[in-house]
Amino acid sequence: MPDAHTQDVKAIARYVRISPQKARLVVDLIRGRRAAEALEMLRFTRKRIAADVAKLLQSAIANATDRGELDVDALYVTQAFVNDGPRQKRIRPAPMGRAYRYQRRSSHIEVHVGERGTAALTRRVEEPAAAAAAAPAAAKKAPARKPAAKKPGAKKPAAKKPAAKKPGASGAHKPAGKKPAKQPKGGE
Repeated sequence: MPDAHTQDVKAIARYVRISPQKARLVVDLIRGRRAAEALEMLRFTRKRIAADVAKLLQSAIANATDRGELDVDALYVTQAFVNDGPRQKRIRPAPMGRAYRYQRRSSHIEVHVGERGTAALTRRVEEPAAAAAAAPAAAKKAPARKPAAKKPGAKKPAAKKPAAKKPGASGAHKPAGKKPAKQPKGGE
């Protein structure tokens, strides 16, 4: 569902079987670009996920045209991000009967498109008046309280260690003493 204030239209691809780190490499290329330019860039990007991101961007553009309020030629990629999806835990056989664990990662990719520039400004003429009417109501609220600052010198006292037991105190355990030296057999 588009956001009423920013006039963004989004498309989401969930559970895409690629690690989020690899998907972010491609998504970072298109953020902030014109939609047509972003599609062209994705077409020549040599990454496996580029085709999926291009398909997602085309879906976001189609969502904007279905809505009818946005000019397709003035569309920009306003937001594009990748979130972690669920991970599948797997086990790989290892030497000497052991097993190594690994995770197969998945991603949720989200692309927002919207207008920027004069086309967007002409459609948002009424929004500042509505925002000005809402501002006095927000100003009447009590100011937020600051959280209490921590004292720099306050530290927790260290926990006391139990006193060491003396070996002869309990009587149950007696240390082994030296044996007396043997006298040589003989006449002296």
